[in-house]
Amino acid sequence: MTSHQPRSHHTGLRLGRRVIHQLRATLERDAGPQASSYLQEAGFAGGEELYTEFADWLLATRGVEHPSELDMQFLGEVLSEFFAEQGWGSLEATPLGAAVLALESREWAEATDQVRSEFPSCHLTCGLLADFLGRLSDGLVAVMEVECRSRGQARCRFLAGAPDTLGVLYDRMAQGAGYVEALGVNSDS
Repeated sequence: MTSHQPRSHHTGLRLGRRVIHQLRATLERDAGPQASSYLQEAGFAGGEELYTEFADWLLATRGVEHPSELDMQFLGEVLSEFFAEQGWGSLEATPLGAAVLALESREWAEATDQVRSEFPSCHLTCGLLADFLGRLSDGLVAVMEVECRSRGQARCRFLAGAPDTLGVLYDRMAQGAGYVEALGVNSDS
């Protein structure tokens, strides 16, 4: 009989939503457009710890020894439960075509309903998810937010995929296409 003990004695440090919102507001005020890069870089730096927490959590809750052994049909359910328990909010995962994964939440911690932003602004999350998902898939992953509650939208929606794929998507969107049109997927997604 094997015991499901955590791989490490590390426990994550949790910051409240107010801390994240204030950090973003202060950086945006003092650094202007550079704030998004700083936040994304900080998020990326946290991906390794988050992945370690996920691996420990997956072993303790599902008995899965290594995240690569997780059956992909359960990925969305497992990610939603894990991120909700971490305090980020539930996260629904849906494939969009063959090359992009949509991750969405109506309650994502980084977004705020009190500040209206012109652009999607969960930059910390984009970096965090890029590193986390890269470790989960054992490859390079880029993440781009295309809908954001901070813009007054109903949900935050992140697209994850290979950097080249998201680069092409970004270019198409910069030319005026919506992300659904740029991906060439069903508009019901």
